[in-house]
Amino acid sequence: MKFGVIQFPGSNCDDDMVYVLGTVMGRETVKLWHKDETLEGFGPGDCIIVPGGFSYGDYVRAGAIARFSPIMAAVADFAQRGGYVFGICNGFQILCEAGLLPGALLRNRDQRFIARNCYLSTATTATAVTSQLAEGQVLRLPIAHAEGRYYADAATLDELEAQDQILFYYCDGSGELSEAANLNGSTRHIAGICNAKRNVFGMMPHPERASEPLLGNTDGHAIFAGLIEYVEAAATV
Repeated sequence: MKFGVIQFPGSNCDDDMVYVLGTVMGRETVKLWHKDETLEGFGPGDCIIVPGGFSYGDYVRAGAIARFSPIMAAVADFAQRGGYVFGICNGFQILCEAGLLPGALLRNRDQRFIARNCYLSTATTATAVTSQLAEGQVLRLPIAHAEGRYYADAATLDELEAQDQILFYYCDGSGELSEAANLNGSTRHIAGICNAKRNVFGMMPHPERASEPLLGNTDGHAIFAGLIEYVEAAATV
């Protein structure tokens, strides 16, 4: 399984992702420039990462300009053909703006940038990125965003719940979905989702910042390990 990590002007988590996927997880990982027009060398058994940071044009709306970068047309085609796409933080914003995931990420409820650890409750195990987790399992991961409040209309939210497309909810340390634990005010406490085909994923917290003992937190490791195991197993079927 091969990973491609897209770099936009302002990306600041691209090297983190390259390190975690390449060094910690031991998989071939290459960096891609946002003006690339193709994803040559990547197939359905590979994964494109849209990392966190501050994509150019965020002064309009996070991800609103980046979604028009040439590479995003190739990413949309790649996803349509069954390739895996994973957006984290600003990457989640870009995927929503590009229409690869439903809904939008709005300014945080308190209109402030939030940089701290949060707790997540695992909503489903029926996706590649949650396949090594248990339903209801609580993870502690860092967040760092000003526009992380997930929003969608009621019909979309109902569909996400009915189709088991919600990956994580914001919760407290015991797994309860309290308002105090919903740090950015996301609708229905949603912290991450996937598409209906279950090959495009987005989440606001940063698993790459909690993936090895040196960082004092390995809760994010299982997300990448599950993704790799799931995709590589599917490729052998």
